[in-house]
Amino acid sequence: MSRWALAVMTAGLISLGGAAWAQPAPAPSAPAPAPPGPPDYSKVTVTTTDLGHRTWMLQGLGGNITVAVADDGVIMVDSEFAPLHDKIKAAIGALSPQPIRYLVDTHLHGDHTGGNAAFAADGASVVAHANVKTRLAAGTFNALSGAKTPPAPAAALPTMTYDSDHLTLTLKGRKAELGHIPAAHTDGDTHVWFADANVLATGDIVSVGSRYPNIDVASGGNIKGMIAGVDAFLAMTNADSRIVPGHGPVMTRAALQDYRGVLATARDRVAGLIAKGQSEDQAVAAAPLADLDVKVGATPQASINFVRLIYRSLKS
Repeated sequence: MSRWALAVMTAGLISLGGAAWAQPAPAPSAPAPAPPGPPDYSKVTVTTTDLGHRTWMLQGLGGNITVAVADDGVIMVDSEFAPLHDKIKAAIGALSPQPIRYLVDTHLHGDHTGGNAAFAADGASVVAHANVKTRLAAGTFNALSGAKTPPAPAAALPTMTYDSDHLTLTLKGRKAELGHIPAAHTDGDTHVWFADANVLATGDIVSVGSRYPNIDVASGGNIKGMIAGVDAFLAMTNADSRIVPGHGPVMTRAALQDYRGVLATARDRVAGLIAKGQSEDQAVAAAPLADLDVKVGATPQASINFVRLIYRSLKS
């Protein structure tokens, strides 16, 4: 979850000469506007995109949700934030009266796992890679800011885990093929393939829409694993596939290929600076992603963060 801080700007005039005292003091600078506060979940609207074959993408606030309806239940991928449980449940209920049988966590972050406890209380089995349960139970920290996320309560922990590369969830008339990419966005990433619908949910290995993806190096993430993950996604999809990223609009395979190019170019440029012996701060100052920033629509701070995370993952 984000931590909110208030920056206050002040201005003053220090004068040593007597003549200065005769001059009227300039008006103090206006305070900087306060950053936006915590989200007002009551104003969030959950939208639904039909992906075909009884499969949908839901978007509210946080990571994207994928919903696949079977004859005897629903498979749900990610759950956004806890306060949105009722709205998300209602949106799924409008698609099918079947109960949610499985809730898959694509990784550990709260904008994807916040609804775990509430949906588990409704009867869903929360499924994730074993590393997700371990890290949620221990608590995590942000590698850039140092902000700590406390351990998740027991009710929010996955109740069904796997520690291999693959797991299949089966309901009547539907299958979800879960796959694990080591050391990508985190060390516990799961992607979900609904072959009958030609739909892939990637989690945050893929995040688009005026942003760079996050590489959670504090939780085992690595730029090399991110690219390997995208390569695996390209191998399993085709021109007709619908790809649900962790953030952003539904993608085509062609858009995914373009995203892969951004990752690879960013990796190669930062690796080149490392090979020249430049420090992390020197790599940031070199602004190696300036043209990609424009292409992606990323802010200057997002660019700095991405360079730092690539640098750290390549040095680890």
